[in-house]
Amino acid sequence: MSESVNIRELNDIVASKSDFVNLVTKGMDQAIVGQKHLVDSLLVALLANGHVLLEGVPGLAKTLAIKTLAQVIDAKFSRIQFTPDLLPADVTGTMVYSVQKEQFQIKKGPIFANFVLADEINRAPAKVQSALLEAMQERQVTIGEKTFRLDEPFLVMATQNPIEQEGTYPLPEAQVDRFLLKVVIGYPTKEDEKLIIRQNISPRREEIKPLLRPEEVLEAQKIVEKIYLDEKIERYIVDIVFATRFPADYNLKDLTNIISFGASPRASISLARAARSYAFLRQRGYVIPEDVRAVCHDVLRHRIGLSYEAEANNITTDEIISEILDKVEVP
Repeated sequence: MSESVNIRELNDIVASKSDFVNLVTKGMDQAIVGQKHLVDSLLVALLANGHVLLEGVPGLAKTLAIKTLAQVIDAKFSRIQFTPDLLPADVTGTMVYSVQKEQFQIKKGPIFANFVLADEINRAPAKVQSALLEAMQERQVTIGEKTFRLDEPFLVMATQNPIEQEGTYPLPEAQVDRFLLKVVIGYPTKEDEKLIIRQNISPRREEIKPLLRPEEVLEAQKIVEKIYLDEKIERYIVDIVFATRFPADYNLKDLTNIISFGASPRASISLARAARSYAFLRQRGYVIPEDVRAVCHDVLRHRIGLSYEAEANNITTDEIISEILDKVEVP
């Protein structure tokens, strides 16, 4: 009985914060047409205190989305254009010698912001990628002998272009795993595209005004951490992840030769965190199986290794995840 009372209390707390979601969505809608999944994914990652890897062709409002989110929350935004000649110090910062003071001074890099856009992350060499991913994971940067904590909230949205492979440095699997979500976005519908044209050729562009403060994001993150996750849901998450490692145990023998390696324990943690965030967006104080299923593709897409056989037959991780979700028993 006490459990149901707690859930009722949690529902009330989540409902009292519903303005947060409504204001962010309203602000994003001023600049972004369509791309609901992209906006939802950014909010899921922000509330779960994670990062997003976005894949899509150029011109799909990826940069505009995170820039608008930063404006709506009145937070500091920075953009790093990844190129083959970029150095780790260009991301994190470096020591600069001051002639007047006759000493070295620390010059902080663009990573010191609340929202960081790492544009075309696969264009930079491994050294730069690892410097960014270390900052994402540790939430701190060391320059010289000093260590600095990064500002909260802190969200990195990295983009990669799937159509150009020449002159790129694909992210290693172990590093891709650091992203909470990998989101693949496609083209807008015909109706949305008409609206996009209309909005962009209009002489009067709406100015994005701040509707929230960064402190409100931190409050919402704390509420998300309290959202109730039943033992049955935990078991469901573990079953989904274990089905990627031992498909034969879940009547998925066909996948045995298709998966080269399954998802790591970090996937289970990410699935639970993302499901909680999704429940918060749906204004619920508890997680239901539909929340897990809604975020499952984005959480697991980049955590399953495909065998040569799968690549030869053009089988994607999305198809594997869909098959797992069909077979694993829903609580």
